[in-house]
Amino acid sequence: MRAAVLHETGQDKLEVLDDVEAVGFGPGKVRIRVRATGLCHSDLSAMSGVLPQPAPFVPGHEGAGEIVEVGEGVAHLKAGDRVVVCWLPACGACPACRRGQTELCLAGFMNAGAPNFRRPGGDVFGFAGTGTFAEEVVVDAGCAVPVPDDVPFDIAALIGCGVTTGLGAALNTADVTAGSSVAVIGCGGVGISAIQGARLKGAAEIVAVDPVAGRREAALRFGATRAVAPGELPGAKQEVTGGEGFDYVFEVVGKSATARTAYENTRRGGTLVVVGAGAMDDFLQLNMFELFFDEKRILPSMYGGGDVVRSYERTIALWRAGRVDLEGLITHRVPLAGINEALDQMRSGTALRTCIEI
Repeated sequence: MRAAVLHETGQDKLEVLDDVEAVGFGPGKVRIRVRATGLCHSDLSAMSGVLPQPAPFVPGHEGAGEIVEVGEGVAHLKAGDRVVVCWLPACGACPACRRGQTELCLAGFMNAGAPNFRRPGGDVFGFAGTGTFAEEVVVDAGCAVPVPDDVPFDIAALIGCGVTTGLGAALNTADVTAGSSVAVIGCGGVGISAIQGARLKGAAEIVAVDPVAGRREAALRFGATRAVAPGELPGAKQEVTGGEGFDYVFEVVGKSATARTAYENTRRGGTLVVVGAGAMDDFLQLNMFELFFDEKRILPSMYGGGDVVRSYERTIALWRAGRVDLEGLITHRVPLAGINEALDQMRSGTALRTCIEI
């Protein structure tokens, strides 16, 4: 079958090969025919080495498709079922799951250490234990979450990561208060989803911050009340909050510099929500006095900060009701053979989300 492979960490191009085999099928597993997958910035971060990932590997973790085959002991799925690929499934038994913090379950990360694919030259891993830039993938049954047949594959794919992460940051982690002021730094697919979440919660002012003009324009269509370049944020802070700072600031870039900017633009007693996935050697500096004196809440948001399956269901309900726009997030479409074009679109900021149709 065909798959897009990164041979070595640090390379900026993928090679689409037709000699890749999905491996690992057996009891408790399912084989999925991938139909659509989104390109998430985390894929680029894994390719560059910002996020740890063994190589060679097949990127992609935001995918949807249909079940081809189920292994022994899998009773809740059958061939033909439409599913979202969940890269962080909950085991239901660990301490985090028992506390109700299923987004902190580490069981799914254990899958990342086992190869998902094989080529004549050796094993190939799948990013985050999945690897959806491929025609087929074999995963634990818990990684395949059924969705209704009226949910298109491209929409289902977005729900698998970016939309769930951004919406959940506003709805679950921050629990934005109606009438509040919000700033979102970084307005790709995840940031736009956070904007939609803040709008759903009734935020009075939502300021989108991004260096790319096209993304600022898009943010206004999705619910931002104003959109500014990074250098214009101080002026927006003054105009919207009288200089006090925003009630909620979402950092959706994953860098210490933007996290520091987010902290400085959060009002005393306000909430900074860290959504972007950054590098382990990129340190955010805060002095102990400001940490104590300003009483700002710093809330990391992992995969939307809530039960993933319930978040999927909620997003589908909101989409059906017309309360969130998911179709509009897909600004570009390419076949698997055009995957490197999609990478360029992400790096340049011209795409909110590119759908790879497989």
